[in-house]
Parts: sequence; structure tokens; C-alpha cells
Amino acid sequence: MPQFFDRYINLVDDIDLFEGFSKLTPESVFAETEKLNALGDWVYAESKWTVKDILQHVIDNERIMSYRALRFSRNDKTQLPGYDEAILAANTVASHRTVADLMEEWSELRRSTITLFKNMDKTMLTRVGNANQTEITALALGFVILGHPVHHMKVIRDRYFPLL
Repeated sequence: MPQFFDRYINLVDDIDLFEGFSKLTPESVFAETEKLNALGDWVYAESKWTVKDILQHVIDNERIMSYRALRFSRNDKTQLPGYDEAILAANTVASHRTVADLMEEWSELRRSTITLFKNMDKTMLTRVGNANQTEITALALGFVILGHPVHHMKVIRDRYFPLL
């Protein structure tokens, strides 16, 4: 299991990928929308992201991981670069959006992600590619897609919800 990504994969490694897509929907992982809305633009410490920034980050990450999975599943051996989440976060309009709007975008994206993975056979899912100098399979990227939002929701519960 690739280092760094293990923190996300380990959160969801006890289920099948498609069972995970079925159970860990955006709406189920970020189900506490009243609390998310109540937080508004609060942060638990200086220089931390708002809940809306976190949602935008989760969306951006799913797009990037899906793109990587597409390339790797098609046997593209090009080494892909990493990405700087801070640059992406600093250049969004998440603060002008609502939680509901972000959730709608994420749900639409998730449908596309599921379609992408449904159309990969076993060989495609187990192909290895390299992103940010880390080897990883398309299948493992699917589990990153599932575990990454779970990780962030745990952070929200631990650090943001106590502000309410």
C-alpha cells in the first residue's frame, strides 16, 4: 500500500469498492448538513479551511484521483505530477457557495466516478501507474476516493463540531 494514501485506504479497506460507492455516498458521509451549515465560515484555528473549503477540496481531490485512475487503467505509463492542495484551495469560490451547492456538485461527480470504475475490468483495475513519485493501482485510487472524504469528515467532527 502506498505511503500517504494508506491513511485514506485504511479507513475503507474492509469493503468492496462498489459496496463502498453504494454506502459511502457524499450524502451519507457528510450527512450532518444542519451542523455543516451552522458552521458557516468558521474555522477552528487560524489558516484552517472552512467546511465549504473542505468540501471543495474533497471534490477537487476526487476529480484528480479519477483522472489518475483513468490514465493508469488505460496503461498510460506517464509519470503524473502531484498537486498542491493549498494552491487549489486558495483559488476557488467555495466561500461564495452553499453547502447544498457543493454537495450537489460532489454527488454529480460521484456518479461519473462510479461510471468510470464500473467500466474497468480486473486487469484495468490492477494496473499500476505513478503519480507524485508514488506507484499506485487504479483500484487503490478508488479506495482513496472513498476514504479521503471519510478522513475529512472525522476532522470536521473532531475539530469543527465542538465549535457549535
